[in-house]
Amino acid sequence: MPARRHDRPDWVRARQIALGNRIADLRRAADLSQEQLGNLMGVERRTIQRYENAVTDPRYADLLLLAHVLRVHVTDLLNG
Repeated sequence: MPARRHDRPDWVRARQIALGNRIADLRRAADLSQEQLGNLMGVERRTIQRYENAVTDPRYADLLLLAHVLRVHVTDLLNG
């Protein structure tokens, strides 16, 4: 895969971090561990950890699963 020609703007990184924080907050509010959330979604704990730490972005299907498991609308994940 070719390298990016330009770094992403700061506002994109800020939104990635906000999404990770939102996932973590909703997970804690649902009284779930990263392991439990991962199991409910069918992914590994470290995948949840990477989402929450804004290391990787969730794919669309995972956003839908996150919203379903956390009982929120997908736009609530993104707009917080």
